[in-house]
Amino acid sequence: MTEFETVLEPLARVTRKQKTIEAYAYWLRDGAWSDAAGESLETEEIVFYAEGLLMEGFQLAWDHVSDPGLGDHIRLCFWQGDRPALPDLPSGATRLTGGTSAA
Repeated sequence: MTEFETVLEPLARVTRKQKTIEAYAYWLRDGAWSDAAGESLETEEIVFYAEGLLMEGFQLAWDHVSDPGLGDHIRLCFWQGDRPALPDLPSGATRLTGGTSAA
């Protein structure tokens, strides 16, 4: 199994089980996390989007989150260089599972 498959297979399992789950992408810019697109990614876009950025040399940390405000969703965090502190989960949210491409 390749490094990409190792981090993406558990993510793909979540998207196969939850056919309507959405994801929100965040980027580390100037030391702060920001929403990448301002919109959510649809289920069929999630793994493809993450894989493309991994191939471009970005690092990824992802979480499957249960959030009373947004419902279940996936949070994708991308950066380059050393692994930063990841953003906190929203108040009341619970991390169900996740993974990372960085050590």
